[in-house]
Amino acid sequence: MLRIKPRLWVGSAGIVLAALAPAPATAAPAKPVRVGFICPFTGGSQDFGNSARLGAELAVKEINEVGGYLGRPIELVVRDDKANPDDGRKISEELVLKEKVDFTVGFCNTGVALKSLDVFQDHKHLLMVPVSTGSAVTANYPAATSTIFRMSARDTIQAATLVDDVVKRGFTRVAVFADKTGYGEGGFKDVEKFLADKQLKPVYSARFDLGVKSLTQQMHEAKAAGADAIIGYTVGPELAVIAASRAEAKLNAPLYGPWPLSFRTVSEKAGSAAEGAIMVQTIIQDLSNERRSSFIARLKRHAGKQPVGSLMAAAQTYDAVHLMLRALFQSKGDTSGDALKRALENLERPYSGVVTTHDHPFTANDHDAFSRNMIWLGVWRHGEVQFFYPDDAKRASYVRRKEQ
Repeated sequence: MLRIKPRLWVGSAGIVLAALAPAPATAAPAKPVRVGFICPFTGGSQDFGNSARLGAELAVKEINEVGGYLGRPIELVVRDDKANPDDGRKISEELVLKEKVDFTVGFCNTGVALKSLDVFQDHKHLLMVPVSTGSAVTANYPAATSTIFRMSARDTIQAATLVDDVVKRGFTRVAVFADKTGYGEGGFKDVEKFLADKQLKPVYSARFDLGVKSLTQQMHEAKAAGADAIIGYTVGPELAVIAASRAEAKLNAPLYGPWPLSFRTVSEKAGSAAEGAIMVQTIIQDLSNERRSSFIARLKRHAGKQPVGSLMAAAQTYDAVHLMLRALFQSKGDTSGDALKRALENLERPYSGVVTTHDHPFTANDHDAFSRNMIWLGVWRHGEVQFFYPDDAKRASYVRRKEQ
């Protein structure tokens, strides 16, 4: 006779869920919950791809150590999209149609995500995006019918925050540097729009391909145009090029950028030229916050000698995996896109994550987990990302819930 005993699932943030799990002494090997995972682990975007992977691995490790989902282990089915849209599309089809994973967590690059979204939507497969911030990722399909959800701050929020701070500090002559990918194009349009809302327009604009080695000439042109602030919209390596080129052109103007400006590669490649660069963040290392400091310590132990290139990518992905476990319990194990969608849109309990507390992060009309009150401005100081405004550091321990 199979004996059933109560099991209490305890996560890093405290008691999370109580469930009944079969006694391991008599239970047959349980079928795993297979989770597709897509991010870039090689190439110029590997900083945030590998960081996201480490966050997902740590979450899965912790979940499995306390019994998985009702005794079923969580299994990551990991694929490297190499930051290439065509590779991302091929992998998406493989995971959904061939591997038939239960749901998928993935995408760091907006252009890669956009090429693959219809694979998930057409097959009613739940996709949780933990990193990509391009506004179009959750706008391609109406939330009422979409199976696409996101655990990162979309670019419309980031661009608005950057422009507001530029204007708040009295800068009016803004130069915009953006790459030609879907991510750069979307960010460029967002910045233009929010500048226009302030009756401003860029005094200089530069567009470039990924892999560019120097933008010094363009910086000289921005300087000649009288730029007093720079907003860059691209990924880590290219933001490092922007920072270095600004220094080479001796352009004395603050550099702003979206969250990839916090990547380890920016500091490593740009060196002192990155000092003072300002970026949007959802999480900043804060030793006074026990939950976050504990997570960072566990993440570093798990990573070993592997560098954590982006704390944000790791933390958001860690929270995404744990939140999907919540949805799985609420759907009673039904991994169909419709069932998981209903669970995510109507979460019954708040999830106390390492980035923030997610209390009703999604609704039937909104599949983005972050609102503007949930982000900070960070700055490179002495080789590490710190709070730009001291008052934000004082408020960092406050619970930031999504504005409905």
